[in-house]
Amino acid sequence: MAWDRLPRQPVLRDLLLTLGVLWALPVSLFGLLAGALALAFGARARWRGGDLALVFQQFPWGPGGAITLGNVILHTGPDLACPCRTYACRAGLVDEPAIVMADHERAHVYQYMVLGALFLPLYLLVGGGISERNRFEQAADRYAQTGRGWWPWAQADRS
Repeated sequence: MAWDRLPRQPVLRDLLLTLGVLWALPVSLFGLLAGALALAFGARARWRGGDLALVFQQFPWGPGGAITLGNVILHTGPDLACPCRTYACRAGLVDEPAIVMADHERAHVYQYMVLGALFLPLYLLVGGGISERNRFEQAADRYAQTGRGWWPWAQADRS
């Protein structure tokens, strides 16, 4: 499953993308609310069409990094296109080059567009939390490394 496999016909492709955005909307609304509150504390909003997301940069709360809520990304830094380490690298399991945070978070946007509000319970069920063991994080890291395999149940090819 990949967005590059969507139909080439613009009308059908746009319809499927719109349905994905609508399906993720209940969770996106939480992201929009948090982002709107953060604007009063110095956050900046920016639409990233390539990521299909509204990004609130310099989000003032949290431990650092980013979190995706539907088609909204809350990022504590000044630019989502920054390098970061994979979860496996942070855990000391592998030594691999940095990835781009925007690519990692885009994978989560795609996951939300397929799973909608089911994303959050499934995320917690399959990996427990934010760690290298979570297959959603593994898939997002894989996608950020290769541009493929954002689906959590895709064949893992980390060679």
